[in-house]
Amino acid sequence: MKIFLAGAAGAIGKRMVPLLLSAGHNVVGTTRSATRADALRAAGIEPVVVDVFDAPALSRAVSEARADVVVHQLTDLPPGFEPTERARRNARIRSEGTQNLVAAMLASSVRRLVAQSIAWMYAPGHEPHSESDPLDTRAQGTRAITVTGVADLERMTVFSPPIDGIILRYGHLYGPGTGATAAEAPALHVDAAAAGALLAIEKARNGTYNMAEPNGYLSTEKARRELGFDASFRLTGVA
Repeated sequence: MKIFLAGAAGAIGKRMVPLLLSAGHNVVGTTRSATRADALRAAGIEPVVVDVFDAPALSRAVSEARADVVVHQLTDLPPGFEPTERARRNARIRSEGTQNLVAAMLASSVRRLVAQSIAWMYAPGHEPHSESDPLDTRAQGTRAITVTGVADLERMTVFSPPIDGIILRYGHLYGPGTGATAAEAPALHVDAAAAGALLAIEKARNGTYNMAEPNGYLSTEKARRELGFDASFRLTGVA
């Protein structure tokens, strides 16, 4: 398949590239930085320098890629910003960025979207949480900013027919490229997150999947049963 990987230079995107290529997929990967384009090309994929907030340029990039699937691994978490500003920047990616990506897909007749979400935004209630449990829409402060962005991303991913949208609710990421060697529960190694996205491309249908290491906060039974998700997966031979 032809894959349009939005966020190919990010923590998960970089770990996805060798998995996608090994599986025989053809990959077009986006980055906002021209300096990172050479690294993507060297990794074996076709780079596209584009900003998700530039809707016309993004639409052209998606159209020219002629992809079968779009994978949304975009985040905006630069170091050095205080938590509320980081939350606002990432919420904008999830809201406005996803809107632009979905619009570009609809204009180009791309009908499959796999999008990164997060797994710790459930409303207080019985644990472990399943994918059908509500999000914490009554949250306050910084958490409220994050929940709003997550809710926008998930709504547009799943409810933009005829797009077949798949949401991956990842745990707190750690591992190469994340700046963390461990994470609080629910946790997820970046390699397992990348492998989960590949499984979703090839096996998932419209809906939501929790992806994390075993924990008491949420259940990953659906992803394990339907996709064969394995939280212990690690890439070998990749720095």
